[in-house]
Amino acid sequence: MPMSNESGKYIIAIGAILIVLGVIWYYWGDKLSFIGRLPGDIRIERDNFSFYFPITTMIIVSVLLNLIFRLFR
Repeated sequence: MPMSNESGKYIIAIGAILIVLGVIWYYWGDKLSFIGRLPGDIRIERDNFSFYFPITTMIIVSVLLNLIFRLFR
């Protein structure tokens, strides 16, 4: 199945977004340490077991991505 120009553009756009996010995380990651530790994120840590479910973080990321995709649509 050959790829169309549209799907190629989407792949390039996703790659560019990932590069920008990686640069932001690399240089300002210490200032973004609250991500994943928001109220509502579930974290259970025991002796030999740890469980982490960042539900609040996932909701915020989902809303932001939805707004970005609607903006470019």
